[in-house]
Amino acid sequence: MRRILSAAAVALTAALALSACGGGSDPLTTATTSAAPATSGGMAAKVVVGSFNFPESVLLASIYAQALQAKGVTVEEKPNIGSREVVYDQVKSGGLTILPEYIGSLNAFVDKSTTAKTKDEILANLKAKLPPELEVLDPAAAEDNNSLTVTKDTATKNNLATIEDLAKVSKGFVVGGPPEFKERQEANFKSVYGLEFKQWKPTADTTADAIKSGTIQVGNVFTTDPKIVLNDLVPLKDTKNAFGAENVAPLVYKSGANDTVTSTLNAISAKLDTATLVSLMKRIAVDKDDPPVVAKDWLTQNGLL
Repeated sequence: MRRILSAAAVALTAALALSACGGGSDPLTTATTSAAPATSGGMAAKVVVGSFNFPESVLLASIYAQALQAKGVTVEEKPNIGSREVVYDQVKSGGLTILPEYIGSLNAFVDKSTTAKTKDEILANLKAKLPPELEVLDPAAAEDNNSLTVTKDTATKNNLATIEDLAKVSKGFVVGGPPEFKERQEANFKSVYGLEFKQWKPTADTTADAIKSGTIQVGNVFTTDPKIVLNDLVPLKDTKNAFGAENVAPLVYKSGANDTVTSTLNAISAKLDTATLVSLMKRIAVDKDDPPVVAKDWLTQNGLL
């Protein structure tokens, strides 16, 4: 599943090795703490914000942390901890209060037999399956999901806006993606959208470049990959949820999140969309800006600091 740690995430992590890892110190013991406690209903709030070990998660955690600090909440940051298998248990135990999550991958993690695909289905299942200590707050419009992506020229020439539109031309197209892409998705695409491709190529981390060069006509690119912007690519809309929703949402340890924390995090989700997340990740992966700087800029521009 996405968000365990994809190859694309590994590549982006390398770009941030110095800035996100704190010089190689243990993220479970290294923290950054703000100075002032918040009060909500007369109670002081102190939260611990963690992240997975890839740059986008580090960025989202910094957005959460800085916005909460601006509200007077005492925030301890533990970035770049590890995979979901490690980090989830930290939230469940209360060692972490807040974690930026991806609802589809979280749902699959807590319910191995889930068939939920839409945002509403996934959120309903999470509400039923998450342990009572945990809660998913409002999801953002922003998703970091799988996509079938084409060049702008291909989209224009073939009048493509959705994956469903692709069915009329797919038999003449070569499709690329990770080595396991065909095995995982061929039957799914055919049953959901009636897609049949001329050829499947294992393009792995070069997929976006292969689309741009014309080596393939359509490829599996994650929706916040900066190469979508850099190469002027067009992710086709998944109107029938073949991939399932992967909206960004805060996972919280309920007893550690008061009204100030909840309302602040929900305000962030209300303003964060996929196009914005793509542009923020470009600054990190391509321009080499530090995640806290990118986070502060976005929060300031949106009146959240």
